[in-house]
Amino acid sequence: MVEVFKTNVKQHHDAEHLVRLIHENFVDYRANFDLHDCDNILRVKSNTGIVHAACLVSLLQSCGFEAEILPDEVNLLVT
Repeated sequence: MVEVFKTNVKQHHDAEHLVRLIHENFVDYRANFDLHDCDNILRVKSNTGIVHAACLVSLLQSCGFEAEILPDEVNLLVT
């Protein structure tokens, strides 16, 4: 499963630090940032199941950053 978050991370060194933290704390996750996107996207993929969004948001908040799940565009078009 993949979850996509809007963040306020703007610096590459912050993104690299957060990706390291995510990989250390959630060994089954693969994460990356797209800081060129207007929403400073964080993408997280779980190799074993669901992504625990609340835990990721909490981790980013503990580092002084904000994150929120972006709604799935496919679901927005259907409803």
